[in-house]
Amino acid sequence: MYAERPFPGLACVWRRTTSSTAVGRVVPDGCTDIIYSAGTGEVFVAGPDTVGHVTRSRPGELFGVRFGPGVGPPAFGVPAVELRDQRVPLSELWGPSARLEDALGAAADPCSVLASAALARLRETPPDPVVGVIASSSGSVGDLAWSLGLSSRQLHRRSLAAFGYGPKVLHRVLRFDRAVKLAWRGVPFADIAHRTGYADQAHLSREVRELAGVPLGQLIRP
Repeated sequence: MYAERPFPGLACVWRRTTSSTAVGRVVPDGCTDIIYSAGTGEVFVAGPDTVGHVTRSRPGELFGVRFGPGVGPPAFGVPAVELRDQRVPLSELWGPSARLEDALGAAADPCSVLASAALARLRETPPDPVVGVIASSSGSVGDLAWSLGLSSRQLHRRSLAAFGYGPKVLHRVLRFDRAVKLAWRGVPFADIAHRTGYADQAHLSREVRELAGVPLGQLIRP
């Protein structure tokens, strides 16, 4: 069972309960998560992914806080590109913290504990002001760089630091994420392709296979 709920300042907090060993698939969405395993006591960061990968979950509960694209790196203190396609113990980024681990182990709602710790870190380091512009842009990289008063190289470097991707890959991942969310809502695939800016349904299918590793229909299969 998986459930999300909104949390101010974050994309969401979430909880996954698994009663037996399960196999799942994580796909790129541009986000970063802090995840706490109640069974093992492990706390780790899941960086931004570039491709889908299969996961195997043991019985137990996972609690997570999710940062929207470009939001997490200031909380972690490292450029997003250093976390790309990585799963890193939180202690390697924040240092050992017995107080946080004790609080998580005793909490009725570990998500709130993680969220409070994450938001405190975010308040210490404001995000790069160009993050929102890069994420929302749909034009060419050259035009975007010009509008921000940056060279293409500067834009690429700041995009890697904030998102873990250059602007082209970022926009590809975000478009894919929008398409997958529409598919989960039952929107026909041809309509998804049109609404998210793919050339046609075949283009959508190729992108999903490349980023997720499986066809869209298989990806959203319960």
